[in-house]
Amino acid sequence: MPNSLSRRWSGGAMPLLMALALVGCGSPGQPADVASAAGETAGTTTTASASGSGDASSVPGEVHVTVTEADGCAASPDTVPAGAVTFVVTNVDSLAVTEVELVSDQRIVGERENLAPGFDSTFSARLDGGTYEVYCPGAATERRPFTVTGDAAAAPTGDPAALLRQATADYAAYVDAQIEFLLVPVQELATAIKAGDLAAAQQAYVKARPFYERIEPVAESFPDLDPAIDLRIGDVAAGASWTGFHPIEQGLFEKQTTEGLSALADKLLADIQSLQAQAEELSNATVAGAAGGYQPFEIANGSAALLDEVLASKITGEEEAYSRIDLLDFEANVEGSLQAFATLKPALDQLDPTLVPQISARFDELVAALDAHRDPTALGGWTSYDKLTPEDKKALTDALLAVQEPLSAISAKITN
Repeated sequence: MPNSLSRRWSGGAMPLLMALALVGCGSPGQPADVASAAGETAGTTTTASASGSGDASSVPGEVHVTVTEADGCAASPDTVPAGAVTFVVTNVDSLAVTEVELVSDQRIVGERENLAPGFDSTFSARLDGGTYEVYCPGAATERRPFTVTGDAAAAPTGDPAALLRQATADYAAYVDAQIEFLLVPVQELATAIKAGDLAAAQQAYVKARPFYERIEPVAESFPDLDPAIDLRIGDVAAGASWTGFHPIEQGLFEKQTTEGLSALADKLLADIQSLQAQAEELSNATVAGAAGGYQPFEIANGSAALLDEVLASKITGEEEAYSRIDLLDFEANVEGSLQAFATLKPALDQLDPTLVPQISARFDELVAALDAHRDPTALGGWTSYDKLTPEDKKALTDALLAVQEPLSAISAKITN
């Protein structure tokens, strides 16, 4: 590995944008089946049959999640016995919903992304008994209870060091899944630009951004990649070329054209593919326990630093200067921070049981404050940044700071 995350951070660079947003985190008490919950990202989406989801109760261990414009997302059955469960997700007609998550105790146990109306897909997880939620961001009804009967998961056992090693493995699987998800809309972006389809290119750009925001610090550990992928115009050095998302954003949203963007789109796709290959090296080192893999203190520092990123460029409106979808990025940063924290919970419960409920409650308050600005009619599903009032920005800033204070104490707990 030419430049590990540890070396990058020790030099003072911004830590991991912990985007553990939708993947392979475990069910309560044990890791989820990462291969099925997070790894089935390619080749699983097929055109939905005319009959829709079919008989939801005909196959044991199978749950049909139906997404509609009128009713949001509904699971049938909504109660299953503990064990292996496959979720068949069908988006009937909802343009507002592109993802379905199964969530437990703030952790995403399994999910499916890039859902389009008229298509279905699947994900699987091995679930312990307990209470979950089926969560469809942007749906008419976003959250519905889901119950798994049988034995509740035992509390995680092992010394804190072992639990922290598991956290790094969970994080590694998450990053790999996010980059896999990211490749789909970036490929769509390149295709739409070459076809001269401005509307499709704009939608693909919006779809891609959250995935990158969740894993951006991983790119930052490779010094040439992040500037090539995500540099804003104000940060481009004199005489340097400007590549990546933001010149494409300028073309699509300010200039309202796809002309001249094909080469930029091809380079962006190639850079994301390079990011995928290099991140997989980090993941492999992590799983093998070798040098150069993800470290627990990086996850802890990165979870707090991700909120710094929101304060530095999202709440100020600097990140998406042409599309004004800053709140979409904001939400991705917060979700990433929350999921990073969630992977560390089992170890933190042993190291300082008072810290976890405090941080969890403040995250809930932050998410609620942010959710007030959801707008399914707006680009990306969030209020355009230029529509926020000074009072809106202050309320979001206050909620961010309330989480950031206790969250910043985690790294000391882990390293002491």
